[in-house]
Amino acid sequence: MKKQKLGLIYGVSAYVLWGMFPLYWPLLEPANPLEIVSHRAVWTLIFCVIVLAITHALKSTLATFRRPKVAIKLFLASILISINWLIYIWATNNGHVVEASLGYYINPLIIIAFGVILLKEKMRRLQWVAVSIATVGVIILTVDYGRLPWVALGLALSWGTYGLVKKQLGLGALEGLAIETMIAFIPYCGYLIFIGSKGEGQFGNGAGLTILLISAGAVTAIPLLLFNGSTTRLPYSTIGLLQYITPTIQFSIGVWVNHEAMPTARWVGFIFIWLALMTLATDLLKSGRSVDNSIA
Repeated sequence: MKKQKLGLIYGVSAYVLWGMFPLYWPLLEPANPLEIVSHRAVWTLIFCVIVLAITHALKSTLATFRRPKVAIKLFLASILISINWLIYIWATNNGHVVEASLGYYINPLIIIAFGVILLKEKMRRLQWVAVSIATVGVIILTVDYGRLPWVALGLALSWGTYGLVKKQLGLGALEGLAIETMIAFIPYCGYLIFIGSKGEGQFGNGAGLTILLISAGAVTAIPLLLFNGSTTRLPYSTIGLLQYITPTIQFSIGVWVNHEAMPTARWVGFIFIWLALMTLATDLLKSGRSVDNSIA
């Protein structure tokens, strides 16, 4: 019970912080999304290395590279989180916060799909209902946008897969994050050096922006560490339900702070998504079975 309570605190804290991200990333402009992601990776690694050194866990963390299967999965996790970061920062800095929130709303349904597609598990009746309702919602939103909601789908697929990989690894939160950013360090650092040599980088162009870019490491690491800590203490279904916190905050920021367009059709599409999520939540509570049992 104590373990689950701590996991709940970690999870809620992580999702609230993530929900506030649309207010932070625009502050880093005129840095482009790739530059912002590069700074996120570099400064996150530095943040993690400092903490690991203080806790005398740096040597054992580096030893993880001696385990090929774990290293391969961490390499995959590094790619997935990079994709997620790029899409999300581009979306928040280009007026697509509402669509980004949609991605995190549909992520629990992606988790269920993994169980069906990867392990050929059967879905329960209410899960089929939830997926069907969500499909209608996505179709409505596709017609409204005039295209597939690729931002939402990209975020849902990358984050859902990332969470699944990290759940299977079972590594410590700090250790896993350090290795992921270490794997991505060379290309990202190389990119920052390249744009810096051409005078196109934003680092050093004003004390305020420079501090914000450096702070991207802590801003990124803290909620991600909290999330990773929750995945080792909570059923994956609970994590999926907690995730509703993040897109709700994001949606509110997109609609009432950024004043993004919300025509009637878009509201209808989101209502279908919310109905699907309520159906899914009902199924999880009624059955007493976690999503973990479907994909473990």
